[in-house]
Amino acid sequence: MDSQIVHFAGLSDRDRKAASPLPKLGAGDRLELHVRHEGGKEQTLSIPPSAAAAVEALLAHMLRGERVAVLAEEQELSPTEVAAILGISRPLVVIRMARGDLPFRYVGKHRRALNLRKTTPTVEGFINALQQNGLKRFATMLRQNINRLDR
Repeated sequence: MDSQIVHFAGLSDRDRKAASPLPKLGAGDRLELHVRHEGGKEQTLSIPPSAAAAVEALLAHMLRGERVAVLAEEQELSPTEVAAILGISRPLVVIRMARGDLPFRYVGKHRRALNLRKTTPTVEGFINALQQNGLKRFATMLRQNINRLDR
């Protein structure tokens, strides 16, 4: 089975010390990615403004020593993947699913966390539900990321 997590990564201490955060991008600013291939060929890629905000948030979290997960929005996740993202154990994810705290459906005998966009009318409603169900730290992190992306 293919993982629904597109990428899950963190930076080493050495890489965090060597890297610097992106400056705040203003209206009209552009983000470009400069790639130098092993053979010496160079390439510059333009990053669209909406993706630039995501790159800025991603790098900021990684520079703080946090691991980040990049997910496809419309994907359903296994309990193991949900546990990795939330930083809790798989058995706790299964318990929260059984209590109704995390929406899921069965695919055969396997649980899949439902796409939260389809099961929660608003992002703010989802964040509030997380907070009420004992995931206050995760809810705060989501709220901060959303505020950063909205700027």
